[in-house]
Amino acid sequence: MRLGLPSMPEAVSGTVVTKVYVERGADVQAGQLLAEADTVGVLKAQLAEARAELETARRDARAAVSLADEACVLADVAGRQAKRQAELLSRKLTSDDVADQAKGNADAGAATCKARRAAASVAESRIAGAAAAVNRQQAELERAYLRAPFAGRVLDVLVDAGELAGAEGVLELGRVQQMYAIAEVYETDIRHVKVGQKARVKSDALPKPITGTVTRIRPKVQKLDEIGTDPAARKDARIIEVEVKLDDSAAAAALSLLQVEVEIGRCPAWRSSCPGPRSAGSSCGTSRSGCWSRLPASPSPCCSS
Repeated sequence: MRLGLPSMPEAVSGTVVTKVYVERGADVQAGQLLAEADTVGVLKAQLAEARAELETARRDARAAVSLADEACVLADVAGRQAKRQAELLSRKLTSDDVADQAKGNADAGAATCKARRAAASVAESRIAGAAAAVNRQQAELERAYLRAPFAGRVLDVLVDAGELAGAEGVLELGRVQQMYAIAEVYETDIRHVKVGQKARVKSDALPKPITGTVTRIRPKVQKLDEIGTDPAARKDARIIEVEVKLDDSAAAAALSLLQVEVEIGRCPAWRSSCPGPRSAGSSCGTSRSGCWSRLPASPSPCCSS
């Protein structure tokens, strides 16, 4: 899998990689930091600004709540005074003007209390907006870091520190805990291949052949990637890719994309010949989130048991 850094408004034409923390062949864990972009500094500053605005919003909200509490206390006092003046007026112990003034103060205090409460509610809602801005800036900052999406091995580093990372990505990462070989079987022979069949993978680069099991026959028919060294091989041959799960992944873990030969359902030694699938070519690759590496290999005849 090729891993890259996304384009952002701060670097619409591509991102400059400032640091690469791993080397080719390094084993990494899921979530491990692999590289970072030059936008980290700008995004950190924006995050700090967003956090400051969040703190300001929180303080504004506390101040608004305090003002609302004060206004409501004054409104409560004015209400009690208006009630007393109304009782005095009923006993002809005060004038209408004084009673009306007290009632007006109470009504005004109640309105002020309501307005202050509404303002405090608005101030508190700004906290949610400021917190969302902090989360957004945090997410933008995280995008400037390249982290391993899964545990695996760095197969290749495509960009060095100081270079522009484009569509080709920054590095290649593969799962080497379980290795697979991809055999290219002629379409006329695919009927002899079944899931669960045993297979053997060979290469001069391997100390010995590796056994495996056919786990999947891909549904797509495609052109042969490599016709090998046989001058009589069909250049227009069409093949189907067959996935072979290796029994010993450790033997091939350091040889991702190795050119190999695959024998599927090899005949017993006492049989001189038999019909069966011919492996047009194959490659030894790592599991890459459903995408498989492929390199052509020389044709290798084999047959089903």
